[in-house]
Amino acid sequence: MKKLYEKNELTFALLWIVVYCVLQSLANPLNKRIGIGYSASAAFCILQAVILIAFIRKNHLQKRYGLCKLPVPACRFLYYVPLLLLASGNLWNGIALNYSLPETICRIVCMLCVGFLEEVIFRGLLFAAIAKDNVKSAIVISSVTFGIGHIINLFNGSGMELVNNLCQIVFATAVGFLLVTIFYRGGSLLPCILVHSAINTLGTFASDAGLTMEMRLLHLGALIAITVAYTLILTRTLPEKAKKIHK
Repeated sequence: MKKLYEKNELTFALLWIVVYCVLQSLANPLNKRIGIGYSASAAFCILQAVILIAFIRKNHLQKRYGLCKLPVPACRFLYYVPLLLLASGNLWNGIALNYSLPETICRIVCMLCVGFLEEVIFRGLLFAAIAKDNVKSAIVISSVTFGIGHIINLFNGSGMELVNNLCQIVFATAVGFLLVTIFYRGGSLLPCILVHSAINTLGTFASDAGLTMEMRLLHLGALIAITVAYTLILTRTLPEKAKKIHK
């Protein structure tokens, strides 16, 4: 794994993306066979997270991929209040117990790991690999790839409907631009991991009772508006290059 990383960091990042997507696709039928939702998904995520953490620590890449303390004061990020709003978005319509206890536990574990994996893979590995040559391309590619990557939910047996998936892609793309801005200009991936994990995890307890399609779209529109506004504020108030990507 180290040889591939040293030979071509971009190929290494793309390989991680492919493996992640394949394993999560394979996990869905396994979840059904086991009889506990997200059980196999959680196991695969834990395995990948452990391997990735071990690789980063062994090769002293924590700072490169933002697994370090934030060097920029929290006030420069408006004390992350917009991130708290985004994280709570799934609970705006109320709280519900949607799954059995074993499935709830597996889903929470899975979602926490997904937040870590997707941030390190897309905002860390992929962004850093491309940013060595072109930061603007890295921002666009890592964000759009992250958003479009959610289309896999249409084909991996998750049961997600087309309209819901398209909404997920749009929101994920917007969030992708926000989180890569926080990482690049702030120098730490930790806020991104925390908010991503919180959004995913709190979705476990989201209540859809009484929500019409119009209400869903208004909800999505509000979240996207917060995301875009916060991204624009950060790009105008933070230094152009708070984080330097070394070649």
